[in-house]
Amino acid sequence: MKATVLVRPKAGILDPQGEAVQSGLGHLGFVVRKAHVGRLVELELDTTDREQARAAVAKMCDQLIANPLIESYEITLEGDA
Repeated sequence: MKATVLVRPKAGILDPQGEAVQSGLGHLGFVVRKAHVGRLVELELDTTDREQARAAVAKMCDQLIANPLIESYEITLEGDA
């Protein structure tokens, strides 16, 4: 089963990459009120059980993929609407 994890800085946490993107777009003439830069992690899991997959990916995020102090994450499994 394929899982996708979107990791973003939590609200109120400094996001220098987002600020650089916002500034760069402004210099190009685009009006952007706020920009946030995160990362996308794609995983292939050896399970077809959706609950087991979601629990495993959440554990991976808590232990390695995301820093829970400064980042939030969103898990999407293959077939999610």
